Amino acid sequence: MIITFLKAFTLIFVVLTGAAYMVWAERRFSAWIQDRIGPNRVGKFGLLQPLVDVIKLMFKEEIVPITAEKFVHFLAPGIVIVCAITAVSVIPFDPNLVITNPPIGILIIMALSSLSAYSVILSGFASLTKYPVFGSLRAAAQVVSYEIPIALSILSVAIMSNSLSLVDIVNAQKNLWFIILQPVAFLIFLISAFAETNRAPFDLPEAESELVGGYHTEYSSMRFAWFFAGEYAHIIISSSIITTLFLGGWYGPIKSGFWWFFIKVIILCYVFIWVRWTFPRFRYDQLMSFSWKFLIPLALINLLITALIKSL
Repeated sequence: MIITFLKAFTLIFVVLTGAAYMVWAERRFSAWIQDRIGPNRVGKFGLLQPLVDVIKLMFKEEIVPITAEKFVHFLAPGIVIVCAITAVSVIPFDPNLVITNPPIGILIIMALSSLSAYSVILSGFASLTKYPVFGSLRAAAQVVSYEIPIALSILSVAIMSNSLSLVDIVNAQKNLWFIILQPVAFLIFLISAFAETNRAPFDLPEAESELVGGYHTEYSSMRFAWFFAGEYAHIIISSSIITTLFLGGWYGPIKSGFWWFFIKVIILCYVFIWVRWTFPRFRYDQLMSFSWKFLIPLALINLLITALIKSL
């Protein structure tokens, strides 16, 4: 129990610290893409900037609308963090760094992913003002639309590995990664992951040019920080899930281990940042049409072909 507790505490610390430094990485990489400097004043290369930001937010005044549903308004930011941290316990980072290996691990991940969407939905409706409500409505429709292609792409992987256990899925890729056997499912999952994490070009629930800040407009101080930490934590979690399902987990071309998993996650996190600062935002009708008219039919066809090939 002590070893399990230490593993869990370490991973929680890594995810929360990683979320803070994802903010730093996004600011630095976006500055590099736009030929700017980015944060470089606090600490070497600005590495202490996340700590300064947290301290600043801790001392900011917290303002809550008079008409807000206080309990739900306070509860919503915590849901996204709890879901992100809970998901860490299921992800296998290394053969010796598996906190738990339930036989339906991938279903637990999907359940937590769906549950985290309630944070966005509840925060908007609890604020009881115009822009947060619009952001919540968009988030609800977006989650319903993009959960389906994610589930269908996961089913293709489950058929290939004959298991819903994440450890079994990784072991099934020991000789050949599923990104080679399931390239269509990989692309569908990657695109849908951008929508699930509300990242550009799918950031309609918080589109600042239309909704000021969307669902978190009425949040300030540390509760605003929890939303940001949750978003970047989910980027790390999504990158970890993609690594587990399609990139062979801890397996590498030379010597398998945690460092291969870490390198793959870092590359995917960079992809999330690069896409945000490269592609323009979808219109809302384009967002919905892209899922229902393209991704879902393509995922169904891929699933059917996978099942037919596997049955032969």
